[in-house]
Amino acid sequence: MEINSFDNIETCSVSANDTDRIEGEVIEELKARSQQPIPDPVQWMQEQGKGGLFLTKLDDILSWARKSSMWPGVCFTACCAFEFITAEASRFDMSRFGMEIVRASPRQADLMITAGTLTWKTAPKIKRIYDQMAEPKWVIAMGTCAISGGIFASSYNVVPGYNRIIPVDVYIPGCPPRPEALIRGIQMLHEKVAKGTLNKG
Repeated sequence: MEINSFDNIETCSVSANDTDRIEGEVIEELKARSQQPIPDPVQWMQEQGKGGLFLTKLDDILSWARKSSMWPGVCFTACCAFEFITAEASRFDMSRFGMEIVRASPRQADLMITAGTLTWKTAPKIKRIYDQMAEPKWVIAMGTCAISGGIFASSYNVVPGYNRIIPVDVYIPGCPPRPEALIRGIQMLHEKVAKGTLNKG
């Protein structure tokens, strides 16, 4: 059964028991496929210059544009969201990075900041949001719960890290991490994106 298999639950006439059963099957299948962390998607670690002067300069322009115009999407499942809200406020002012608007649609966002604990019941929805984001896209795991499940890691219903279901680019430790830590994590992601390349060879 696909992850999106309960997209149409609301539109078809099924009983509450059938809905619970279908949702449970989807969650159990996702659990079975998520036993190991997904490795960091470093696609651009080839040596610069292999593509020649033109592609190298084009890489620089595109990487600058990507790192300077990241739009975060809504993915706030628990308490770290308040630290993100603080980072967006006037004292820390994330608008200097061009990130002042948090997009409500995944199709308008290219950065997912996972702020909070993730349960297996919510995991298929987070995976669907990530899958709907346009390429290229990046993920920041914010806080101990997002990195490893935190103090809830041994619980049967908590995902031991977002990297079990989606690839993560930057990890920001802390419970919760301060807004300064989030801003430093964003700067680290910018540095990583700046190394991007169109060259596949």
